Order: sequence, then C-alpha cells, then structure tokens
Amino acid sequence: MNRDEREAPLSTPVPARIRRDRILTLVRDREFVRVTELADRFEVSEVTVRTDLDALAERGLLRRVRGGAVPGTGPIVERRFEESTVAAAAEKGDIARAAAAKVQSGDTVILDVGTTTTAIAKALAIRDDLSDLTVFTSSLTIAMALEVATPRFTVVVTGGTLRPTQHSLVEPLAGLVLAKIHAAIAFIGCNGVDVRAGVTNVNLPETQVKRLILQASQRRIVCADHSKLGAVALAHVCDLDDVDLLLTDGGADPELVAGLRETGLAVELA
Repeated sequence: MNRDEREAPLSTPVPARIRRDRILTLVRDREFVRVTELADRFEVSEVTVRTDLDALAERGLLRRVRGGAVPGTGPIVERRFEESTVAAAAEKGDIARAAAAKVQSGDTVILDVGTTTTAIAKALAIRDDLSDLTVFTSSLTIAMALEVATPRFTVVVTGGTLRPTQHSLVEPLAGLVLAKIHAAIAFIGCNGVDVRAGVTNVNLPETQVKRLILQASQRRIVCADHSKLGAVALAHVCDLDDVDLLLTDGGADPELVAGLRETGLAVELA
C-alpha cells in the first residue's frame, strides 16, 4: 500500500434521508430497481437497502417486489364488491378451499366481509360432511351464499347499518352481537398486510367491525391474496401479533413471506 492509499479518507456514507430520496428517484425513473444494485450504488449493505425500501413502501411511495421495488400505485381505494370479485379470482379460490378445510362440524365461525371470505362461504356450503355449523357474518352476500346449506348451518347476521359498496353491515348494532359470542375461528379480510403497518383496511366503518371480530374469536386467520402483501391501506386493523395465521396464495413474493415469518407470524400458502 503506498502513502497516498494509506492517507486517503474513507468515503462518507450518504445520510439515510438523502439516500432514500435518491432511491425513490431511481425507482420512478427505471420502473424497477434491484436490492443488489442499490447496495452497490450507495455502498451499503443489502439489509440497509431493504430497510430503506420498507420505509418508503410504508409511506406508499413505492411497492416492494421480489428482489427490489417498483413505483407505488398510489393510495389504495375501495372498489365495489362486484369489481373486487374478478380480481385474483383463482387465488381467492385456492385460499377459500384451504380455509374451509380448517372448519369442523360443530364449530362456531365468524366470516368477515369481503370477496375472499365470500369464496370461503361458498367452499363451506358445498362441504356435505359439515353439520351443526354456526356462522356469524356482517356480510349480506355471505349470508346469501350460505343459505343453500341450511338447515345444516345456522347463519346469524350481525345487523347494523348497510354499506352498499360491500353489501356489509356496520355499527351501530353489529357490536351488540359480536360482543356476546366466543367463536372457535374467524376468517378476516383486509386490504394490506405489512411487516411494520400490520393488517390494514381501506375504510373505517368496516375496520371497527373487524376489530370486534378479532376480540370475539379464539383463532384468528387473516385471508389475503398475494397482491395485498406489503400493501398498506388507510386504517389499522391490528398488529401481526394479534393474528394466529396468514393464509395467502402460492403467488406470494417469497421475500415478503419471509419477512412476515421473521416477525413470528405463521404464514400458509394455499
């Protein structure tokens, strides 16, 4: 090593705030950037880059994907039930069958509102081996889907104020029923599952009912297709510690799944 090399100062790391601003510019310019590329560019570890990307994703500025990040799609907006039904329909079917397989005769079940949970209701209804099942729901669509299974199933609708967008029932009144029951298992829908933000939902009235469902259940299973992993919606439903299992589909990004499992959350791929 010569004298100049010995006296050359070490390069000063770019402050996190500036680095994240530059990362965001690169993502928007290139549409996709890799973790390895960013680590080399800013002379930091891949762990540091992932932390940067997670922080930007939590703010909705970009979206984490396998191996890197892509531009954010903007705030999550609520779609009508009929529009959501066609999105990831095959994946929701896989999740529904896996969820329905966890239910036994004699169970008391709570089914949250949503297209995935409606698919679960349909999967339960066609199980001829199930009997003496009691299902509580805040969804009119789910109640109608389960009607074909009566009298094998007892279906209880919580009551409340109608939200036409999701054909759901919210407060007041929904809490009066949910506060008085202790269900064996609940299947909860959402709009986002994130390592830091937890389970989130796009609208406030249904978020309140989801929290009541969590409190009324012994085993709590969040059902979310792969597009919702890493996403953060408006309202916080619960932390990951409040969930017993995340049930998603085989299209889930392995890196996102690994990150969720590192928090201690059990994740099952349908």
